[in-house]
Amino acid sequence: MKYFLKFFLTLFFIVPQFSSFAQQKKNPNILYILVDQWRAQSTGYSGDHNVSTPNLDKLAGKSINLTHAVSGMPVCTPHRASFLTGQYPLTHGLFMNDVFLDSNSNTIGKVFKDHGYQTAFIGKWHLDGHGRSSYIPVGRQQGFDYWKALECTHDYNHSAYYEGNSKEKKYWESYDAISQTQDVCQFLKTQTNASDPFFLVLSIGSPHDPYNTAPEKYQKIYANKIFTIRDNVPKDKIEWVQKDLRGYYAHMTAIDDCVGKLWQVLKNQGLDENTIIVFTSDHGDLMGSHGAWNKQQPYDESIRIPFLIHYPKAFGSNGKISKILINSPDIMPTLLGLSGINIPKSVEGKDFSQILLGKKKNDVTYTLISCVQPFGQWTRANGGKEYRGIRTENYTYVRDLKGPWLLFDCVNDPFQLNNLVGNDAFSNLQNRMDRDLLKELKQRKDDFLPGLDYVKKWKYVIDSSETVPFLIINYQGLPIADTSAGYPSGK
Repeated sequence: MKYFLKFFLTLFFIVPQFSSFAQQKKNPNILYILVDQWRAQSTGYSGDHNVSTPNLDKLAGKSINLTHAVSGMPVCTPHRASFLTGQYPLTHGLFMNDVFLDSNSNTIGKVFKDHGYQTAFIGKWHLDGHGRSSYIPVGRQQGFDYWKALECTHDYNHSAYYEGNSKEKKYWESYDAISQTQDVCQFLKTQTNASDPFFLVLSIGSPHDPYNTAPEKYQKIYANKIFTIRDNVPKDKIEWVQKDLRGYYAHMTAIDDCVGKLWQVLKNQGLDENTIIVFTSDHGDLMGSHGAWNKQQPYDESIRIPFLIHYPKAFGSNGKISKILINSPDIMPTLLGLSGINIPKSVEGKDFSQILLGKKKNDVTYTLISCVQPFGQWTRANGGKEYRGIRTENYTYVRDLKGPWLLFDCVNDPFQLNNLVGNDAFSNLQNRMDRDLLKELKQRKDDFLPGLDYVKKWKYVIDSSETVPFLIINYQGLPIADTSAGYPSGK
């Protein structure tokens, strides 16, 4: 009896300690919130007093805010492919929208799944290239088991999706960001006692235009408001910008509410401490800056994206600022590094995890930005052109096919109004950045050829008729969407 009692007491004290130890050793969960076309400048925490983002502001106060995060090729499909593969666009081949990511790619979903994670993807995919409304079979879902997704739609109030391996087209019940958030909340409520961690991507289609389609309660917040407009918006575009910002910000505030709900569920379920929450975007929106809308161009409103990373167990709960130049291909290796998972050799991006954890010094001083082939809203008829460039903490330098094109001092000229290319006072800086760019292109094996050379290499076809400025047909000859659709008239 005495020995039994001793054994029981040993179990009583040791087992809970072992259980606690096991919990501490459990790999982190990851909730990755990816939105579409939300520029870095348009949050309350970044200083935009026009917009209401109280939940993101609170999250920023308890996260690392990566203020210099960059979308290296600021278009939907290229960014998403780089996020999934950790590769640059000329490696994975997706340098335009509506083309197909090879189903044999070694993706972040597959890697997490192979390491015992539950994997889930909900929302906008835009990586399949077989039509924006087509069913995406399991073999092309890139390692995600829980699947409620559609290739692409911007009809946020009648948004379709396919679930798992079913070809039945379903529809989210309301404004899709809210319905998708509710679905994620239900998923999270099942995870409290789960033995395996999860990697879940919530991919929200807004605040991408059309700007005036958020639920009415959010549109009312901004109705008839007059905003402070960025200094680089031409006077003849200000009226358009005032109108579009009302809808852009309404989408943002709706998403902000969704982020608040997700964060609260994680707290309620006791999951917050060991869950990495990432909030980011695939690219920005010029929104009238430099006289343009949407993305692709090398200006900060296009290339800079919000990037919050919240991980109390590793980073604590005090907000911090980091100026690391994290780029689209760097996201996969950084998340794997934070999860203690070896990074596949196919990955080209930088693992910033040890730098974020304070265990290594940052050694990255610039990052690559590019447009391989202009298309959609930024056709050659609208001034579109190929470019390669680098963004540093303080400067942007860009070459087009003819030579040096842009050089901006982004600290003293945050609206990028004064092009310093050819300015004698900055010739040493220009020459140094030019050398760094050429060095980076050599490392990437990028010969910087005309865009159509790469289109031919990857066997994409472009129809440049007047009625369809750029209709992309994927490598199998399947017609995709007109990528110029949705561009507001009069701009």
